[in-house]
Amino acid sequence: MTQWLSKLIDRASTFFASRKGLLPIAGILLILLNFILKLAVSGWLMETDFFLHLGAIIAIFGLMLAWAL
Repeated sequence: MTQWLSKLIDRASTFFASRKGLLPIAGILLILLNFILKLAVSGWLMETDFFLHLGAIIAIFGLMLAWAL
């Protein structure tokens, strides 16, 4: 089990090392998606700002990962 997780982390590290801006851009796109959906759609998904929170978490994680790599 730990060997599988170690290989997964190694592959993810190699993938994101050459694409350092991918996660922050994905997070920004999710934040923009939240803004657009908030204007167009109503419902519990928009009331909770799910994509806003998810985008912020992904963008911050991507910046921390890019800084570490």
